[in-house]
Amino acid sequence: MKAVQFSVSIPQWLALKTLGHLNRKLFYEGPLATVKLLDIPEPRLPSDEWVRIRTRACGMCGSDVNLIFLKDSPSASPFTSFPCVLGHELTGEIVEAGQKVDGLESGDLVTIAPHLNCAARGIDPVCPACSAGHIGSCENFARGAIAPGMFTGICTDTSAGFAEYLVAHKSQVFRLPEGITPESGAVIEPLAVALQAVLDNRPVAGEHVLIIGGGVIGSLVVQAIRALGIECTITVSEPSMFHAALCRKFGADHVFCDGDILSRAEELTGAHRYKPMIGPDILMGGFGKIFDTVGSRQTLNASLRSLATGGVLSVVGIGHDITLDLTPLWLKLQTIKGVFSYGVTEIDGRRQHIFDLAIDLVHKGTVSLSEMVTHTFDLEQFPEMIETNLAKEKNQAVKTVVTFTPGAAP
Repeated sequence: MKAVQFSVSIPQWLALKTLGHLNRKLFYEGPLATVKLLDIPEPRLPSDEWVRIRTRACGMCGSDVNLIFLKDSPSASPFTSFPCVLGHELTGEIVEAGQKVDGLESGDLVTIAPHLNCAARGIDPVCPACSAGHIGSCENFARGAIAPGMFTGICTDTSAGFAEYLVAHKSQVFRLPEGITPESGAVIEPLAVALQAVLDNRPVAGEHVLIIGGGVIGSLVVQAIRALGIECTITVSEPSMFHAALCRKFGADHVFCDGDILSRAEELTGAHRYKPMIGPDILMGGFGKIFDTVGSRQTLNASLRSLATGGVLSVVGIGHDITLDLTPLWLKLQTIKGVFSYGVTEIDGRRQHIFDLAIDLVHKGTVSLSEMVTHTFDLEQFPEMIETNLAKEKNQAVKTVVTFTPGAAP
């Protein structure tokens, strides 16, 4: 089958770190490329608890781009295995189900929650994180019956969405109701990320909320807040005028593109601004909740300085090697909360998987995902897809998706 496969060696990593800044195409074209379109064997079911899926659509995530360009922290390397097929935001059609799979059958259109936690790895009893419903923080991503990998897309044993076929454990699979297209279904996974971030740091009525970054996750955070019926004031900081307009359409009250977070916090929340002897200004007062989908040193430091006393900063963007001035943290009794993935949580008094909530909101039309998919590609156009993601504002791109023509089951 055709697949976009990722692999890297230490000599290759060193060569690309030296030469890649001269020509970034070296990362995805030519002999040093980390990703290549290859013919590889179709995956087999690891056990009777798995299904085989023919891919219909798969979105490109920012984490895919970071992996291709070797921007991820090496700290995550024990929880990956190479070579691996990329792509974890996907929909597909079940073509084979193991004997221990109930409620799913060939022909079902499904999406997957990609994390390969204890259940997928055949580990019993499950770890404390999985037991608590935090499946994205499983303690056993490098153990069990399959190769290391936090999720489908960085595990050598499962294939993934940028291939014609993949396999998934029954606990990962969610059937899509009629009316949700394969393209929209491929955005369920990032919607689940946004919903979990909002539920973990839920704004209250009348609160001033800031979202830093209005790309895929940032705009979905706006939609998630509005879909949950939270009557708060939403402000978005986003440099792209195209993406800023989309956030406003989805329900943001204020959008600015100049990046001056402190000035906007002062203006919109009535915070008082103070100038230290040296260094950037600091505010007393400010936003009650901040969702930083960028996660850079600049945005995180600006967040703490513009966050109100007792406020909570959700770090949604994945950064590393960050230097922070923690003065606002202790001075204003703030909380920094890590946000990663999704799981099972209490919603309206009952425990529910975030994917079920996400699918329900899309099916009801409370959240719009069709507008998020701006570009579609064939698998052979993978290099063009990468280039589109590297210049999203120029290309007016939000979510880019590889689509596959459905065919007869084997």
